[in-house]
Amino acid sequence: MTVVSADAAVLEGYGGPEVLLAGTVEVPDPGPGQVRIAVRYAAVGPTDLEIRAGHLAAVFPSPAGTALGFEAAGTVEAVGPGVVGTAVGDEVAAFLPGLGGYASLVLADHWVPRPDHVDPADAAALPASGEAAVRVLDQLGVRRGETLLLLGGTGSVGTVATQLAVHRGIRVLAAVRAADHARITELGARPVTYGPGLADEVRRAADGPVDAVFDAATGSDLRTAVGLAGDPARVITLSNHDAPALGVRLSGPDPAHADAALAEAMTALSEGRLRLRPTTVLPLHRAAEAHARLEGGERTKFLLQP
Repeated sequence: MTVVSADAAVLEGYGGPEVLLAGTVEVPDPGPGQVRIAVRYAAVGPTDLEIRAGHLAAVFPSPAGTALGFEAAGTVEAVGPGVVGTAVGDEVAAFLPGLGGYASLVLADHWVPRPDHVDPADAAALPASGEAAVRVLDQLGVRRGETLLLLGGTGSVGTVATQLAVHRGIRVLAAVRAADHARITELGARPVTYGPGLADEVRRAADGPVDAVFDAATGSDLRTAVGLAGDPARVITLSNHDAPALGVRLSGPDPAHADAALAEAMTALSEGRLRLRPTTVLPLHRAAEAHARLEGGERTKFLLQP
């Protein structure tokens, strides 16, 4: 087996953005069911910041030398045994539950073809948010005609989840800042405003039961969410660690269903039914800057270009 050295942005440990340094990672030949991708763009997501800061140390206990990044787009440059329907030279978008996207090469177990008319930047920004959006909508089991409260409707995941839910015929109430009302309305949801009066506003807007709550935000009030849904089993969160104490499910990546989720999200993007957040491209060696700017409040999806 050959091992290839790839340029990367790697962690030297837990900490602030300054712990992301230019370096290299070793990428072996793809194993069974894998492909190796020459990365064109890698996306920076909110979970990357949590990992870097050490907030998810129970899941990622040894950060030194790690290249972050759950999503990337690029060109297949090697194919492992057993891979069918994908060949060297194919353009793909990949979901990387094992990280590694902040590099010029990455191994992937979960990928989807990128149609020619889909911008590679959009393809790179889709996989993690698409996987999470489809996963939680499926886990909640919200049906056509029911009402979903989505907390964090204009974030990376929330933007995708809102549109996919609307396409499924679900009535979406999206909790956002007042400044984001127009945008979330354009995506097909009814806005409600974060703040002390959120619960009353949701009850008025729902004009009936809230059938489920999808918490795609950071720092949401899960007690209020459970009160609105009437049952903690009808609430799922992506990152709120108060969830276990309240009986709320904390949902993480599901590799068993990642391929189907990626396919649904890419189809929606390809058919023009999905609009993503604006992107900002930086060179790979400026990964620390991307993290700092996100933590400073910039509302964009940063892409890193090797």
